[in-house]
Amino acid sequence: MGSYPNPIRPENFMSFPQLFRGQSVVYNVATMAIENDLDLMLRVRDGDTVSFEILLRRYRLPMVSYFRRMVRDQGLAEDLAQEVFLRVYKSRERYQPGAKFTTWLYRIATNLALNAIRDRKDEVSGTPGDDSDGGTEFERFIDPQPTVEQRLVQGDRERLIRQAVEALPENQRAAVLLHKYQEVDYRQIARILRVSESAVKSLLFRAYETLRIRLEPMLREGRI
Repeated sequence: MGSYPNPIRPENFMSFPQLFRGQSVVYNVATMAIENDLDLMLRVRDGDTVSFEILLRRYRLPMVSYFRRMVRDQGLAEDLAQEVFLRVYKSRERYQPGAKFTTWLYRIATNLALNAIRDRKDEVSGTPGDDSDGGTEFERFIDPQPTVEQRLVQGDRERLIRQAVEALPENQRAAVLLHKYQEVDYRQIARILRVSESAVKSLLFRAYETLRIRLEPMLREGRI
């Protein structure tokens, strides 16, 4: 393996949290767009700091969004997202490219999310989530210049759907979030949740059926 001029050291990594505050890091944006995760992670394993920063920037917002929907707490979601990358860093030398990088990443994230939910189950039960992840589930369908009334209706729809998803059992919620929001395929979800593909399909079937039953009255009332 080749060597890199800027090896990752603990003192270097401690500067990475500034990325979570939106500060700029100098790197080639075109390179970030075209380089695949596997090549980047292999270079991280060899000590390339810039490759780690690219991965962090590429997946930070998806991680925060995933955690926010799982744990229903924006502050905790930010903390858990940072913990994911800390764990990626600490495990970099043991990384083996046997599966997609995202499978490994979301497995770490899902384990953290499920542990957090179990640790604070009473606290988060019934707590509404913060929908401030910089995007919405349905923004591609929204008029570019919606009226105030349209924005209110849209916000109500998103809130109702979000609450229905958040009320699902933990594994069903994780499966739906990975499948619908993160666009992860069945095989990856199975590896992330450590279950069979048929189990994933069963989880999703039960979850979507539950959502259909819960949201059907609102559909009839025209609220969704």
